[in-house]
Amino acid sequence: PLLYPVTKQWYQRRVRGKGVVTGYRRGLRNQDSSISLVKIEGVTSKADTEFYLGKRIAYVYRGLKSRKNKITKRDTKLRVIWGKVRRAHGSSGVVRASFRTNLPPKAIGATVRVMLYPSRV
Repeated sequence: PLLYPVTKQWYQRRVRGKGVVTGYRRGLRNQDSSISLVKIEGVTSKADTEFYLGKRIAYVYRGLKSRKNKITKRDTKLRVIWGKVRRAHGSSGVVRASFRTNLPPKAIGATVRVMLYPSRV
């Protein structure tokens, strides 16, 4: 993490936040696995979710076999499914997110990385 001085104290510059996948968007009998519900750490109201709309989400998991990373050209078992925060879900700070491929059921309860980009400021 990058550190920079502000008034004689050192603050940590954040690049990402934490979130937890709580499930899929659903009704009483049907669920839509293309829309995942994510609870972002420190977000407790619908007004707080406004900042995170459009931000990228990364679900990082470990596969069985190692594959070559396209950028670093090294073998790795880590894989990523990228998604985006679409809108708020309810009034308690949960957001709806859609991923490039639907999240697997084992992702429910797992942590995701909420990137603080792209900026809408």
